[in-house]
Amino acid sequence: MTKKAVIVFSGGQDSTTCLIHALPKYDEIHCITFDYGQRHRAEIEVARQLSRELGIKIHKVLDTSLLNELAISSLTRDSIPIPSTKSSENELPNTFVPGRNILFLTLASIYAYQVHAEAVITGICETDFSGYPDCRDKFVKTLNKAIELGMDYKLRIETPLMWLNKAETWALADHYKQLDLIRHHTLTCYNGLKGSGCANCDACNLRAEGLKNFLENPTDTKNSLKLKLQ
Repeated sequence: MTKKAVIVFSGGQDSTTCLIHALPKYDEIHCITFDYGQRHRAEIEVARQLSRELGIKIHKVLDTSLLNELAISSLTRDSIPIPSTKSSENELPNTFVPGRNILFLTLASIYAYQVHAEAVITGICETDFSGYPDCRDKFVKTLNKAIELGMDYKLRIETPLMWLNKAETWALADHYKQLDLIRHHTLTCYNGLKGSGCANCDACNLRAEGLKNFLENPTDTKNSLKLKLQ
């Protein structure tokens, strides 16, 4: 039986690392990128380029621009400035797009149902999650149960990075000999700049700090990664 997975694929560090992690585990992988009118629209073309480079035969870009009309965020409104530092612990950053992961994971699950995939894979991570409530493990597990009930279909929402810090995520890319690809060709920056990005937004700061920690302590980081993946 063909093992199939659907990956929510933005072309950023996390989703691309999930893709390279999934490639040896599944016979057929479908990538889905969502066009929701995001501010950093360059990520859509980056996702296309990366999926081609990694040999993905089926990559769909789905129009979910309705989200842009409903969700007010600095990632959906040019008039709202991107913050250069993280908000206080009790305050959601204005980069939070309400409902985004609810919508994306639900649509990806509907697609998985149609193509008979056993898993939906997402780069959601609670360790470095910027305070987003829809990046928590509890949220994913609860939504997974609701989707299975609502479609009467056995489906796993996989979150390979859920308990990894950013240094360990870099170590995972290095494990698959794809560190340079992730470092130079993915787009994580909230201001839409590929690679190292703007070096000012929270996404770039998390990414850079994680890379620094990995390069300074590669052996320890790889060992901690191995323990978490067992």
